Amino acid sequence: MEFVFQPQAPIAVPVAGSQARYAVRRVYCVGRNYAAHAREMGFDPDREPPFFFCKPADAVVPVNYGETLELAYPGQTQNYHYEAELVAVIGKGGSDIAVADALEHVWGYAVGLDMTRRDLQMKMREMGRPWEIGKAFDRSAPLGPIHRASEVGHFERGGLWLTVNGETKQRSDVSHLIWSVAETVADLSKFFRLEPGDVIYTGTPEGVGAVKAGDALTVGVEGLGELDVRVV
Repeated sequence: MEFVFQPQAPIAVPVAGSQARYAVRRVYCVGRNYAAHAREMGFDPDREPPFFFCKPADAVVPVNYGETLELAYPGQTQNYHYEAELVAVIGKGGSDIAVADALEHVWGYAVGLDMTRRDLQMKMREMGRPWEIGKAFDRSAPLGPIHRASEVGHFERGGLWLTVNGETKQRSDVSHLIWSVAETVADLSKFFRLEPGDVIYTGTPEGVGAVKAGDALTVGVEGLGELDVRVV
């Protein structure tokens, strides 16, 4: 087969304890999935149906353990925010998946960051327009090594935290998710056929905030380790 341009290689995320890589197909994100974060963003945290937005696959930036990702402060924003998240990755495809079966489709978990141009997101929200320029920009989804669910289990609870320059900014527990991983996978599969390679950022707790060039971020999930980022 001849291509006009050489196709981009898939984004390959390391698998913990292995030389294997996980190829990213799609990136889905859950909005306002912790009650306290919904409140800090000005919304009622009642258990309304989850909603989703997407990032392109190449927004993912794999980060190995022991390395510090240098993340350039993006253009067109004066309010660049971090959002610490538990990330679930799909290993078995399906549509209209039942909640009781949903975790059978989850291959593993990782630590992720949903970086956000908050001022642009808010401007688009106020205008009733899509969030892409605030959420789906280049290198907006740093992602740590993926741990197999067969080794770490599924996450009904576990600490989640983020520090900036050593100061804790976000600290919560996965048990505080409004919609669990299983419920999120089941609901998302009503609207999209999920396939191996799909990555789901499950939402962030309260404490989101802005960073500037020179700031050092560490984000972690209990049982999955930490990833380190420096804004440059």
